[in-house]
Amino acid sequence: MKHLKDYLQHLTFERGLSALTCKNYARDIALLESLVVQAGLDIDSLATIQSAQIRRFISTLNSRGLSGKSIARALSAWRGFYAYLIHHQGFTQNPVMGLRAPKTAKSLPQALSVDQAVRFVEIAGDGILEQRDHAILELFYSSGLRLAELVNLDLDMLDFADGTVTVTGKGNKTRIVPIGSHAINAIQIWLQQRALIAIDEPYAKALFVTQQGRRITPRAVQYRMKGWAIKQGVNSNIHPHILRHSFASHVLQSSQDLRAVQEMLGHANISSTQIYTHLDFQHLATIYDKAHPRAKK
Repeated sequence: MKHLKDYLQHLTFERGLSALTCKNYARDIALLESLVVQAGLDIDSLATIQSAQIRRFISTLNSRGLSGKSIARALSAWRGFYAYLIHHQGFTQNPVMGLRAPKTAKSLPQALSVDQAVRFVEIAGDGILEQRDHAILELFYSSGLRLAELVNLDLDMLDFADGTVTVTGKGNKTRIVPIGSHAINAIQIWLQQRALIAIDEPYAKALFVTQQGRRITPRAVQYRMKGWAIKQGVNSNIHPHILRHSFASHVLQSSQDLRAVQEMLGHANISSTQIYTHLDFQHLATIYDKAHPRAKK
């Protein structure tokens, strides 16, 4: 699509968005391109597209079974693309302004129980991969990091004296997050193993590396977690974000400090953090159903 390459460079170098975020933007704008082509419209004439046509695109996506959340994300990408075209390419209108995706029921994020989380992250083994994966899982659960944040960690981002890690999150924003003692211990053991690996020069500062000396990829972390879930007997659909959800839920249950959890998670808006209050209520409701004599059927 015309101007897309320039727009993605704008997102990367001027707005500081991550490679994964830019990839998602590109995918959603490619979706717009496919809808324009299917409608028999000229793909090089985006300036002529009207809001009525965007509404039809929304109906098409809804009929395909896309969730309201997915459609809303696509609309956000299209809206941002048109805003760029207005500012940089002389377009005069944004046909996506004021349009919303159909609402869908909100689903609560999945979280492990405290016992499940502890059992999952307590990996045993003296091998390089076992020690590395143990450090990764402990850090995920200890500090509530996103997958992209964890794989991009460098050695100089750790401060063992203060028990913190400096994280670069969404929008290239940095925050300082506490690290628990179990995670610190696991990382220090991993660092002893890491010193035995011949690391490629471009990845000399990377905290988590492969046996070949390269920075570990998000896909590799996902794959390893799936394998450990089976080995550790955690019967759940395990993915990296589940430990972030578990971290937030368990800290909130214990502290009731929503603002502190927001800061540690790096949420720009507290409404993103408030969903964990529903998880907390769900936990309390389960206890009530099991314990209260008048709750039993």
